[in-house]
Amino acid sequence: MPTRYPPIEPYETGVLDTGDGHHVYWEVCGNPDGKPALVVHGGPGSGCGPGARRWFDPERYRVVLFDQRGCGRSTPHASDLRAGLTTNTTGHLLTDMERLRELLDVDRWLLYGGSWGSTLLLAYAQRHPERVSEIVVNGVTTTRRSEVDWLYRGVARFFPEEWDRFMAGVPEAGRDGDPVAAYARRMNDPDPAVRDKAANDWCAWEDAVVSLEPHAPSGVYSGQAPAARVALVRIASHYFAHGAWLEEGALLRNAARLTGIPGVLVHGRLDLSSPPDTAWELCRGWPDARLVTVGEAGHLGSEAADAEVLAALDGFAGRR
Repeated sequence: MPTRYPPIEPYETGVLDTGDGHHVYWEVCGNPDGKPALVVHGGPGSGCGPGARRWFDPERYRVVLFDQRGCGRSTPHASDLRAGLTTNTTGHLLTDMERLRELLDVDRWLLYGGSWGSTLLLAYAQRHPERVSEIVVNGVTTTRRSEVDWLYRGVARFFPEEWDRFMAGVPEAGRDGDPVAAYARRMNDPDPAVRDKAANDWCAWEDAVVSLEPHAPSGVYSGQAPAARVALVRIASHYFAHGAWLEEGALLRNAARLTGIPGVLVHGRLDLSSPPDTAWELCRGWPDARLVTVGEAGHLGSEAADAEVLAALDGFAGRR
């Protein structure tokens, strides 16, 4: 049975002042002389939890974690409507990552992340391939508009009752409208009760989509603290309504930019949130990537998927 490394505390923390009103929390743990690695969390808007530290051998890795704009311990927090989103885009996050690398005096680092985190790290690696030593992804997404449409419309064929309730939360969208954009508008409504209900409805739908996974806990999205839940949905709907400000399919078309960077892509066969075809397309265009499809895993993973991630990170630990 795979186990992550024991819990560990950071030996250094700080805040990156972005210069445009955001203050991005970061921390470093493990071995100060170890192999640099950056954890890129999902969501978007979930923040980075202490469990992410445990994927890495603390004797061999210098692990950097950060909370993306508006979530986690970064400020201003997106649960507060006064925290505007105009300077919270994919481009801004990529700039934050590069500034953090320079601040911590890292030449090249391994990138680890999954779900939305895989989109962000792939965009970073394609922009700065010379700064990336290896990549490990646990759940591949590229946030194409077609992927967003699948998650908030196409997969409804498996959950018709739950999707009806999801759409009932934004009746102005209509059956053929854009529920993601409608939820994004509601998450910026001046009435906190409107925002709270929209966040609850959105998370109930997310819980439904992962409910068929054999290893899925109940209420994985709805069970978050209220402020974290509001920030998650406000940021996620903002990003998804704009297609993450990425040209449709660009991360797949430009996969060859990652040539020379070894990668391991771990993806669940039962992932209804992010079906495996995206992982397959990415691997096909990236000559140095290896795709591991885990039969009994979904979007939230499994013990077998965890073992593959740990093996990949352990395997890269000694590579210079």
